[in-house]
Amino acid sequence: MIDFVRHRFVAIALSLAFVGATIGLYCYKLMTTGQTFAYSVDFTGGAQVLLKFDKPVSTIKVREILEKSGLSGVTVREFSSDEVLVRIKELSSDANLLGENIKKLVQAEIPDNNARILQTELVGPGVGKTLRWNSILAVLISLIAILIYIAIRFLSPAFAIGAIVALAHDAVAMLAACLIFNREISVTVIGAMLAVLGYSINDTIVIFARIRDNLKKMPHASLEEVVNVSLNSTLRRTLLTSFATMLTVLAMFLLGGEALRDFSLILLVGIVFGTYSSIYIASPVMMMLYNKNK
Repeated sequence: MIDFVRHRFVAIALSLAFVGATIGLYCYKLMTTGQTFAYSVDFTGGAQVLLKFDKPVSTIKVREILEKSGLSGVTVREFSSDEVLVRIKELSSDANLLGENIKKLVQAEIPDNNARILQTELVGPGVGKTLRWNSILAVLISLIAILIYIAIRFLSPAFAIGAIVALAHDAVAMLAACLIFNREISVTVIGAMLAVLGYSINDTIVIFARIRDNLKKMPHASLEEVVNVSLNSTLRRTLLTSFATMLTVLAMFLLGGEALRDFSLILLVGIVFGTYSSIYIASPVMMMLYNKNK
């Protein structure tokens, strides 16, 4: 039997150091570049145009062409070898006209590679700001709802607080991945975060349910022993579920192309940290707050 409880304070210290490093990286990027998280057009407002070429094209070349023409906030993502998504922080009343202008700028520099417009989309700054606030609100409401549910389900605030601390730890890990890899926070990324929070809380509830049952079956055992037995009895389920899910997400990350890259990256990070937090964050925090003799 693995003695998880023995190393709980080391795990908490490592997690606190990780959170501190994330905050430090945030402050460093803010002081050195004036920017922290990279937000997609969904949140900042602007336009995006999906172009398809007859032959493979370099995204670096496309970005250089558009930046040289004076467009601001240009980002170019590769969907496939012959498809690129161009995003600019420039608003226009006519999406089709803007798309045609981008196409002409690129076509003039690469005349031997014909380009076609597959999709154009405009997002106003007001809509982007509202969408950003609604995304934050969605995460906060989900955390509060989970807190209330677990407090009622287990008749103890210790279980609820332990679960919420673990979820907050997972959220910080996913945001840190966006900072480290300089990935854009988009509606898709927010969706991935909410999916991971649901996945993680499911695993935590399974462990907590086993702890609650063992507290009744082992009335004379210490809380540390009960938690250790519960974690070991659910370990196989936790690892097999996480491993099977990671295989699917890894396939998405490697083969899904740029369209699924951010989504699958956040899922991968979330699954790894979610599994860790269910064992080494949720249960130790619950132990610090739980009064077995109440």
